[in-house]
Amino acid sequence: MSTTPIHLERPDGKGLAAGTLGLWGSTVIGLASTAPVYSLVASLGWVVIAVGAQAPIAFVLAFVPMLLIAFAYRELNNAVPDCGTTFTWGTKAFGPWVGWMGGWGVAVAGMVVLANLAQIASVYFWSLIGQDLENNDWRVIIVAVIFIAAMTWVSWRGVEIGERIQNILLGIQYLALVVFIVAVFWQIVSGNAPNSIEFSWEWMNPFAFTSWSGFTEAILLALFIYWGWDTCLALNEETKDPKRIPGRAALLTCVILLFTYVAVTIAAMMYAGLGETGTGLGNEEHADDFFLAIKDGLLGPFGWVLVVAVIISAVSSTQTTILPTARGTLAMGVYRALPARFKDVHPVYKTPSFSTIVMGVVAIAYYVGMTLISDNILQDSILSLGLAIAFYYSITGFACVWYFRADLRKSPRDLFFKGIFPLLGGLMLAAAFVQSAIDMWDVDYGYSVIFGIGGTFVVGIGSLAVGLVLMFVWYLFPRSKRYFGGESLNMDTEVMVPEDVSEFPRSIDGGI
Repeated sequence: MSTTPIHLERPDGKGLAAGTLGLWGSTVIGLASTAPVYSLVASLGWVVIAVGAQAPIAFVLAFVPMLLIAFAYRELNNAVPDCGTTFTWGTKAFGPWVGWMGGWGVAVAGMVVLANLAQIASVYFWSLIGQDLENNDWRVIIVAVIFIAAMTWVSWRGVEIGERIQNILLGIQYLALVVFIVAVFWQIVSGNAPNSIEFSWEWMNPFAFTSWSGFTEAILLALFIYWGWDTCLALNEETKDPKRIPGRAALLTCVILLFTYVAVTIAAMMYAGLGETGTGLGNEEHADDFFLAIKDGLLGPFGWVLVVAVIISAVSSTQTTILPTARGTLAMGVYRALPARFKDVHPVYKTPSFSTIVMGVVAIAYYVGMTLISDNILQDSILSLGLAIAFYYSITGFACVWYFRADLRKSPRDLFFKGIFPLLGGLMLAAAFVQSAIDMWDVDYGYSVIFGIGGTFVVGIGSLAVGLVLMFVWYLFPRSKRYFGGESLNMDTEVMVPEDVSEFPRSIDGGI
């Protein structure tokens, strides 16, 4: 392996818009990426069905590995603030093969969730104007494609305009959640919530779970609901302080999400109860559209507020989900892990132009293709999303431990934040990955059966397997040789993001 520092072909790193985002802007984009309202709509009912009254503590427990992995992201970002994140760190720690698959895990998660985000936004859009349409209705498909295309354009146009839009959209989301919580307690106090139940501290008891499979299913669903905070790190090269702001923004995002999800979950349980009929949270008929089921009873003529909040949340996250994937593939293009076109940066907008457009096109193709083939398979891909998330988060945790292995004896702080915490987070997520894959094998887990086994397992594991195939195909191309040979990216590759973004190197020494 080469020990000579490898330099990028530009004096300004990869050419992104350095110095654009501060702590607040990074945090807003991290929160927007998780789509708080949409995530609750898509997951809350299923978590309650899986673990009943233990839903609040399930969200707390799922937060633990997220926090531990957030520490790993922070420490790795301090040392290597590269927009490739898991791809770059995994390659530096474990070599090109593991790093490439880590980058693929990020791409798969982004592609799958974009399809669902667009579909949810479209379904709720039509519901807002009084049309209750099926997921595979051509009108739903057309509007969903328009949403993806529009948000792809915003992402291509520049991270600054995206940040301004996200400030507004995130504010509306949290205003809607405040309205929801206030309305819940008003209805309970006034006696207009017939299915309401009293709060119990037993809901926060981590030892009250009655089913191991239900527990692991809830944790995986909760991982999905937190997923997205790492977008802060993918934009590290575009922040005003690349080594510090992204890590702080990621930790702040995680904490805000914890309080948001637990508070809304408790309020929803107190208002709707856990029943399996009507608007009860245990009713599978409303598990994926809880807000639609309760909006009229809760807010009366103002029920549209919740519908608008879901639309805004889904559209908002559509745009921010494109950001990390486009920057991940940009880094892969720069370091020769993908074709050279992926490293193209727009000369004016300073965005990964080709990568962003490819992300939008692939997401549209995947969404339309899956919807036309079988909406059940598309829904199974959403249920399997936790596998890709757990996969690349665990790689990041293990990469942190191995990358900093020489530092672990220097101080207690290094031991915990660079070693023990990331290792525990990685082990937890790896265990969740294995257990969930086992559960998904069951034909009753999801919506479809493929090859006699659960469609969720086939789609989830199959999507990662496709990455293996593509990686070996790329290995055959001449441009890949310096990457797979450990030359274009290794432990000694120079970080091209100075602490002071106004002081980029004036000279270029060689090229990748």
